[in-house]
Amino acid sequence: MNEIAFIPGMQGGTEILIVLFVILLLFGSKKLPELSRSLGRSLGEFKKGKEDLEREIRGAQDDFQKQAAQPEPVAEPKPAADPAPESDPAGEEESTEERKVSEAEIKQ
Repeated sequence: MNEIAFIPGMQGGTEILIVLFVILLLFGSKKLPELSRSLGRSLGEFKKGKEDLEREIRGAQDDFQKQAAQPEPVAEPKPAADPAPESDPAGEEESTEERKVSEAEIKQ
């Protein structure tokens, strides 16, 4: 496929030569190699970025397909826990006080 065919109004080689001549007049012969080098580097970086993005997308798709292919583990039902005995708030205060006393005894 011809890349230049995408530019509207440019059909033949004569038009391309005219455009190249105008570019030569605008930038000069000393700047053209520098411009072409920088354009080549830019295209190279763009291609690298594109390939990295495609590789990352393919990796994510592969990971997703692997996860979809693996069956989910079935959780075994846990035995019912015995309900905790209810205690009155006064009993909780006593146990807290008892803990404080035992901590004080340990420190001594």
